[in-house]
Amino acid sequence: MKQVPETLSFMLGVWNERDLNKIRSHVDKCISEKIVFADPDNFVHGKDEFTEMIVRFRQENPEAILKPISGMDSHHNRFRYSWGNYVGGVMTVKGFDVVQLDENGLVERVDGFFGDLPLLG
Repeated sequence: MKQVPETLSFMLGVWNERDLNKIRSHVDKCISEKIVFADPDNFVHGKDEFTEMIVRFRQENPEAILKPISGMDSHHNRFRYSWGNYVGGVMTVKGFDVVQLDENGLVERVDGFFGDLPLLG
């Protein structure tokens, strides 16, 4: 099994921080100033917008717990993994991310997708 970079573990943990005043300090540990984050609900640039997105998520989903539901695959400073959003122990959203780290090991891009891939047809 490949070693998960510490910054990726920190980034995943940012989503679960319930103290809104601590979110930025977590972001500063793992997110590049040049972060681009894109998923079906968000498209943000920079640490400030990323932090605001996380705060908004926590305000709208105070009981949510995000956690990995797969191992991690990687090549060329890019990583992919599946995750689940749980509320009361029930998965409410499943998705996967493709994450790119910069030369300092900070997260500089996240491309997130919700649900399973559609079937051919």
